[in-house]
Amino acid sequence: MRGGLWQLGQSITRRLAQADKKAVARRYYSVDSELKKTVLYDFHVANGGKMVPFAGWSMPIQYKDSIMDSTVNCRDNGSLFDVSHMCGLSLKGKDSISFLEKLVIADVAGLAKGTGTLTVFTNEKGGAIDDSVITKVTDDHIYLVVNAGCRDKDLAHIEEHMKVFKSKGGDVSWHIHDERSLLALQGPLAAPTLQHLTKDDLSKFYFGDFRVLDINGSKCFLTRTGYTGEDGFEISVPSEHAVDLAKAILEKSEGKVRLTGLGARDSLRLEAGLCLYGNDMEQHISPVEAGLTWAIGKRRRAEGGFLGAEVILKQLETGPSIRRVGLISSGPPARSHSEIQNEKGENIGEVTSGGFSPCLKKNIAMGYVKSGLHKAGTKVKIAVRGKAYDGAITKMPFVPTKYYKPT
Repeated sequence: MRGGLWQLGQSITRRLAQADKKAVARRYYSVDSELKKTVLYDFHVANGGKMVPFAGWSMPIQYKDSIMDSTVNCRDNGSLFDVSHMCGLSLKGKDSISFLEKLVIADVAGLAKGTGTLTVFTNEKGGAIDDSVITKVTDDHIYLVVNAGCRDKDLAHIEEHMKVFKSKGGDVSWHIHDERSLLALQGPLAAPTLQHLTKDDLSKFYFGDFRVLDINGSKCFLTRTGYTGEDGFEISVPSEHAVDLAKAILEKSEGKVRLTGLGARDSLRLEAGLCLYGNDMEQHISPVEAGLTWAIGKRRRAEGGFLGAEVILKQLETGPSIRRVGLISSGPPARSHSEIQNEKGENIGEVTSGGFSPCLKKNIAMGYVKSGLHKAGTKVKIAVRGKAYDGAITKMPFVPTKYYKPT
């Protein structure tokens, strides 16, 4: 679903308002027998979740409130997302760090125990296979989460390189956490709500930190991270306890934290200037072009040693030919593949994600333009349905991030 989550959600809302609701429900709620369901599927439906196919799963795109309202509520109060379609896995063994560093751009060895970072799996040409949040649990245990839509290719990629690594005597093994579910609790009420459910003090638990701790009576993997720009957590919980944990979180928030679907999640991450793989990152886009130079560890810049390092290190030295930028525009919201033009009407790039910002009440987008034309304030035209509208390149994030960091 390339950049269409927000649009699909709006389409569902309009159709439910204008058409025979039962007919529309059959069309959008019908679940193909091949679609996988998270353990929270029945819970979503019982709470008014509008289920749609996404990356091979039946997932809620929204609930009873609108995508606009859900987005704003996340920033004002909080949201609870089911992201169990994503794939969590552990790498273990004394060589697990050196193995992973062959595949990603991060300085994994340089991470403190119990901390993590965003990274990118790269291919031989320096392009992005996927982005992932990785955590160094210990020197011989790495925990990471990869995108649902990339699961099969990511696991095949890791397995292929693991076989070669192990054949040369490397000590690494893996476990895919299909026995666990993943919840994302985001927003200003995330920490105070979760604190009610654990004895561990969360006030000294900062952005990027990881712990294994008891939450609501269950052994969970807790990471202070998210995909909204807000403070929050991703909670890996044994699947048999996932529904109870979701209920407990909603109850402890006294109704202020709401179940939230993929539509608002897409709006939130766009407002935060975060990439969606398949839209803003692809196999042919490098981390440097995507504006993720900061994710390439200093040691890795000096030593390389990861797939595509030659291409990426050259881009760091000479600059990339294209760059990811933020955009604001007039007229209808820009969508994926909308053409970006200079003031003379000449093509200079393409939009990769776009929509109407529920929090800023204006059009926002991101895309790629030719280097040299990427400076904030540069005036552009954005073509939507054959007509060019005024726009400008702007810095990201569009909405300030509120990650919980030491003062």
